Amino acid sequence: MEKTNVMRTLDQKKIKYNCYEYPHEDGVVDGLGVATLLNEDPNKVFKTLVCVSKSKKNYVFVLPVNKELDLKKCAKSVSEKSVEMISVKELLPLTGYVRGGCSPIGMKKSFITVIHKTALDFDSIIFSAGKIGYQVEVNPLDLSKLIRVSFEDIVEE
Repeated sequence: MEKTNVMRTLDQKKIKYNCYEYPHEDGVVDGLGVATLLNEDPNKVFKTLVCVSKSKKNYVFVLPVNKELDLKKCAKSVSEKSVEMISVKELLPLTGYVRGGCSPIGMKKSFITVIHKTALDFDSIIFSAGKIGYQVEVNPLDLSKLIRVSFEDIVEE
């Protein structure tokens, strides 16, 4: 398995992780598909979404693959009036990642990151290793050693 920048960053900071590879010949595999391919609980497999506020600040939200963002809760979690998803075409220039391979670790810039609070229910969570076909499993509290992170309720009921 080739090392991604996310894995190299975790190595550099001496953060323990496991890595997984999944087949993706047909292109992007959705989050639930990734959880199925890895034979993991979808509540433990997280996706990374990027939003923009009216004040033009970007924020990163990390949530279980089987949940949807509640944009009002997201805005409140970062003290903004409102936030909306960025367009797919903005993702690569802003973060350095493509859709389906976006990781909260190693973006071009450092953004405030909010992880859904259920991450704390697990010893480790799984999320993109920064490239389609690769995932890493990390203790959610270890992420605070790399990025500005908080744990909030950000999903729809």
